[in-house]
Amino acid sequence: MKFVNAEFVTSATSLNNAPAPDLPEFCLAGRSNVGKSTLINKITGRKRLARTSNTPGKTQQMNYYRIDGKIYLVDLPGFGFAKVPEKERKRWGKEIRNYLLGRRTLRLILHLVDARHPPGKLDEEFFYWMASNEKPFSVILTKCDKISSNKQQQSVSRVRRTLKEMNIEVPILVTSAETGKGIQDLKSLLMEFAEDEFESS
Repeated sequence: MKFVNAEFVTSATSLNNAPAPDLPEFCLAGRSNVGKSTLINKITGRKRLARTSNTPGKTQQMNYYRIDGKIYLVDLPGFGFAKVPEKERKRWGKEIRNYLLGRRTLRLILHLVDARHPPGKLDEEFFYWMASNEKPFSVILTKCDKISSNKQQQSVSRVRRTLKEMNIEVPILVTSAETGKGIQDLKSLLMEFAEDEFESS
């Protein structure tokens, strides 16, 4: 897979209007300001494929992007700082849970965490929820260009320690959409999980 042909497919508010489950899916989850859309643009080499915003909570649906006709990247609504009514936030939470638990083509959850900060309470709760529900995931540390190499290693150690306390062991990648650091490693991770799907089908 070359990650050269990327297209926006649809914005789904629930599983009922999501695309047919015929390709492996990889979703991006995390706080509203962690850089999910920016990372999608870097992975695909398309600066404006996923719309970015300085307003947390801008993404209010599950945005589907098809890559090389072989996989979907799915940008989930962010949690945390979204300035939306409580009723709407609860609806998002229900639809996202339905997606994470019920989407049979979901192969890996990419949980994005800002490398500059420790995982927050919502991040830790999501770590535990994914592990408890036996959902495969990876922690993607973003915005690493904004801190030194030493601080990056401290960030990795911090996340690994948090996961170890929960008896969780998953891949942790350090990335920067600005410099491209870690992007090839992330692509390789996606291809590994996608190839497992193709080999078993």
